[in-house]
Amino acid sequence: MTETAAEAAAEVVEAPPRPRGRREERTATSRARILDAAVACLVEEGYAGATTLRIQARAGVSRGRLLHHFPSRDQLLVAASKHLATERLRNTGPGPECDLPLPERIDVAIERLWATFSEPLFWAAVELWTAARTNEDLRAALLPQEREVGAYVRESMARSFGPEAAAHPNFPLVRDLIFTSMRGVGLGYALDHRDPRTDPHLAQWKQLARMLLLDQDRAHD
Repeated sequence: MTETAAEAAAEVVEAPPRPRGRREERTATSRARILDAAVACLVEEGYAGATTLRIQARAGVSRGRLLHHFPSRDQLLVAASKHLATERLRNTGPGPECDLPLPERIDVAIERLWATFSEPLFWAAVELWTAARTNEDLRAALLPQEREVGAYVRESMARSFGPEAAAHPNFPLVRDLIFTSMRGVGLGYALDHRDPRTDPHLAQWKQLARMLLLDQDRAHD
């Protein structure tokens, strides 16, 4: 590449992104409506009931518009799960608890993480996981997304617990154990509709995190 061409390439890379045109905005809006409708159908009607016709009707778009964005039903449903996954996990990021002492910050981080397991997106994901057990195409589409969400979970929990806790050698153990435990306990609420804020595991998760992430004196503050 000549020096002139290299400079031109650099200019292209450094150029600011151009503003969205009205057509692009309409496209993004219709795509978001379709994804929101798909998640709602998954939560309210389950995987079997989340047909493209029902999603299309709920989103208020044409058949051609839906197929333009998502050629297959499974692609649509996987994209819908991913669409709201970051929104769900964003609630586990740092919030007002950032200024709290570390023991209290750990408690609040665990409470906020647990709250995400009673949100609609969790149940939409459960519907997809269950269907993927016997649907190889859906499983293949879902796996890369789940890996991506898993990476985001790890980053989000580190921010929520704070740098001091995240730097502790036990943090990866605490993070993975609490997250997987919450997922398992959360599944029980498919049958038991009690208030998840009163779940006895919540106190146990807090106690476990304090024991493994704090020195003995601070663990019992």
